[in-house]
Amino acid sequence: MTTCPEEHEELAYNVFAKACPSRGTLEHVTGRWGALTLGALHEGSLRFNELRRRVDGVSEKMLSQTLHALERDGLVHREAQPTNPPRVDYELTPLGREIAGRLLALIESVEGAMDEVLAARGRYDETRGAR
Repeated sequence: MTTCPEEHEELAYNVFAKACPSRGTLEHVTGRWGALTLGALHEGSLRFNELRRRVDGVSEKMLSQTLHALERDGLVHREAQPTNPPRVDYELTPLGREIAGRLLALIESVEGAMDEVLAARGRYDETRGAR
């Protein structure tokens, strides 16, 4: 059994445990910008501005923070080319590809269920009053 290496060594990696580092990684992966960034990079290597255009609505600051977190977690590889102007490419690591593949299955499931979701929202709003 793998344990959390921090102060609670008796805990297995368990996202439900407050002190476990898996919780932070789960937040990076499943947060809005993390999930969309991983999904976009699953299609292949992208430069920062290409990625920003692909992930519609993300600010430069948020994309930068997201990429740093995903790189730190070992999910994204950043490669800077010593050119003028500098060229920086981002791509998924093998671990990032595995996790992004699972995320894409979830994303496709959500997209495929949207007619049902929108109908449920309509029923909910009718009974509770639109907010």
